[in-house]
Amino acid sequence: MIPFFQSFLALFVAIDFFGILPLFLLYTADMRPEEQRQTLHQSIGTAGAVGLIFLLGGPTLLDIMGIEVADFQIAGGLLLVVLSIVDLIQPEKRRRRPEGPLGIVPLGIPLIAGPAVITTLLVLKGILGTPIVLAAFLLNLGLLYVFLRFSGKLIKIIGPGGATALSKLIVLLLAAVGVMFIRQGIVAVFHLA
Repeated sequence: MIPFFQSFLALFVAIDFFGILPLFLLYTADMRPEEQRQTLHQSIGTAGAVGLIFLLGGPTLLDIMGIEVADFQIAGGLLLVVLSIVDLIQPEKRRRRPEGPLGIVPLGIPLIAGPAVITTLLVLKGILGTPIVLAAFLLNLGLLYVFLRFSGKLIKIIGPGGATALSKLIVLLLAAVGVMFIRQGIVAVFHLA
C-alpha cells in the first residue's frame, strides 16, 4: 500500500489541483453548465490519454535513446525543481482566454498533463511499475474531475486567495518531489557504476 500511496501523492502534487482550479474557473466562467461539463470531460479525457501514452510508450522511447531510468530521474527532478521555482517567483500574469476547445488545450495539456505529470509518471513507472502508477494516475484524474465539477462551491468556501496560497504550497511540495527524484537518481547511478 505504501508504494501506491507514494505514487498517488507524487502525482497529486504534480497535477496541482489548486493551481488548475482558478484557471478552470477563468476559462469556463462564461460557459453554460452544459458547456462547462463538456469542457471538463474533454480536459480529463485529454490528460488521461496523454498520460497513458507516456506511461505505456515512454519507456520504449527511453530505451531507443539509451536513457536509463536514473538519468531520467535526475533530469526529471531538475525539471520539477526549475518549474517549481519559476512558478513560485514568477509574478502573476493576466492570462488571455485561448480560442478553440479549451478542454484539450490548455486545460487537458499542458495544465493537467504537463511536464511535471509526464516526468512523474515516467520516473514512478521505473521505480514502482506500471500497475501501481496507472491506478494512482486514474484515481487522481477521478478526484480532479470531482474537484473541478464542484469547483464553484469550493472557491466560495476558501476564496481566490486561499486557492492561490494552496497552489503555492503544492508547488513547494513539487520542488521537494523533484529533489527526491534527483537524490534517488544519483543513488541509482552510483549503484549501477
